[in-house]
Amino acid sequence: MSALRGVRVLVVENDEMNAMLLGMQLEQAGADVIGPVGAVEDAVRLVKEREPQLAVLDYRLGEGQTSEPIALLLGDRGIPFVLATGAVADTMPAAFRNGYILTKPYLAEDLVRTLISARSAGPAGN
Repeated sequence: MSALRGVRVLVVENDEMNAMLLGMQLEQAGADVIGPVGAVEDAVRLVKEREPQLAVLDYRLGEGQTSEPIALLLGDRGIPFVLATGAVADTMPAAFRNGYILTKPYLAEDLVRTLISARSAGPAGN
């Protein structure tokens, strides 16, 4: 599968196992994986330094953080993102309304399809 060949995708996930699996799924789809990182500060730095074209965010990060500040930054920069979460979409803060929701658990095909949709439509394509 090379649907995302050469596309820079930021991965924000604090669970090591999930991050590793997500990275492998994206690499198999041809993506240039940035990260993974599990903290807001690291993600913000990578957005500024590496300028991802897409991002996959987990909602709950370590140490009580959420990815809301990252979603806001991505939205400000016009970078589409997918929120991969087990949480109910209707309970997400407003910052995530500009993204695409992918409910965990999901298949690799669902992830790739959602990222392609996000890339095609850009932000705010829910």
